[in-house]
Amino acid sequence: MDNLKFIIPGKPEYLTMVRLAVGSIASAAGFDLDAVEDVKTAVSEACKNVSCHGFEGFSDQYEIVCGVEKGRLEITVKDDCSEHSLKKLSMPCRNCPQEGDLGVFVIESLVNDVRFTRADDGRKMITMVKYE
Repeated sequence: MDNLKFIIPGKPEYLTMVRLAVGSIASAAGFDLDAVEDVKTAVSEACKNVSCHGFEGFSDQYEIVCGVEKGRLEITVKDDCSEHSLKKLSMPCRNCPQEGDLGVFVIESLVNDVRFTRADDGRKMITMVKYE
């Protein structure tokens, strides 16, 4: 299995870059266009969940690890900051954490397996598996 790791600043403007990178990884792993779009959407929701939902500010940074095998993709999104200090200039999640709950439903509907856990340090972690 090949592993790719990204450490992303928690600023929302980097979410598009994350979507494109993970979509490219899914495509290289052999997924069709619909599955690539599913992965991109699930990752977007996971990033928002760990970096935003339930906090006053955005996470300073979060980590994405993609484990790639032919026909299988495992993606872990983990909050990787000491605090959520990036100010929210607008409230993209005005009903936080209820919108985070909707994101959980979206993730569960788009990937084959998902685990919502906390790392040893107590930070949020979402692991998703998608099969071709």
